[in-house]
Amino acid sequence: MFQGAYTALITPFAKDESIDEGAIRELVEMQITRGIAGLVPVGTTGESPTVTHDENIRIVEIVARQAGGRVPVIAGTGSNSTQEAVDMTRRARDVGADATLQVAPYYNKPNQEGFYRHFVKVADDGGLPVVVYNIPGRTGKNIENETMLKLAEHPGIVAVKEASGSLPQVMDLISAKPDNFDVLSGDDNLALPIMLLGGTGVISVASNIIPDRVSELVAAALKGDLETARRLHYALLPFFKAIFLDTNPIPIKYAMHLAGYAEEVFRLPMCAPSDDVRKRVKEILSDSSIL
Repeated sequence: MFQGAYTALITPFAKDESIDEGAIRELVEMQITRGIAGLVPVGTTGESPTVTHDENIRIVEIVARQAGGRVPVIAGTGSNSTQEAVDMTRRARDVGADATLQVAPYYNKPNQEGFYRHFVKVADDGGLPVVVYNIPGRTGKNIENETMLKLAEHPGIVAVKEASGSLPQVMDLISAKPDNFDVLSGDDNLALPIMLLGGTGVISVASNIIPDRVSELVAAALKGDLETARRLHYALLPFFKAIFLDTNPIPIKYAMHLAGYAEEVFRLPMCAPSDDVRKRVKEILSDSSIL
């Protein structure tokens, strides 16, 4: 169902920290014009923890309307409250989202049965296809492959954004999953190896600013052009690393500010990068021929 490069969109804020709706529309248009396969608003990169529920749904609505069906929109509507995740997913469906990105419940750290029941409930009652988001570095707990494979049997759970950082875990999952369940990399720097192992694409932070180049890398990998894919991967690897010199989305939002797509505005507790990070990001943007 999901193949290619999908952008985990930043959320541009105006100088007064309100949602910059015009900047979101311009960003969506740039992404589509430059060949992105799909858009993922209000995930980690979209600063979902610091937007209200109403703002979250408004952002999804803006993205969906601007996309106008040209590319799928996978709305970040996850929560560590199952009913809240269901309610937000229904609202995203009603404003035009095509699917939902559902992060593993965080802080309360459910057991594996709790994970299973949570995602099944969202798939049963939320009204959208579910992309599970496994990112134990942020949520505090890993969704084990045994659980993920049970989830993959549900017709409404269609993919996983895998950001565990464990290639052995990804390999074991891909080798055992059903054909109709997609594995997307949640890390830019692991996108190529995961696709070569059988993954179908990436939900990318880097593609905020270089959707065309990330899309080219993904397309080469998926069609088996390993020489091109490897060349593009290593050309972009310094940038993939640079956008994690500080907590995501701080470096990528700074890069997008330099490129003219967003103000350098965050909501606390997120804040601007240090002078050293600014310097390194600027250097790598130049060295990588991005800016």
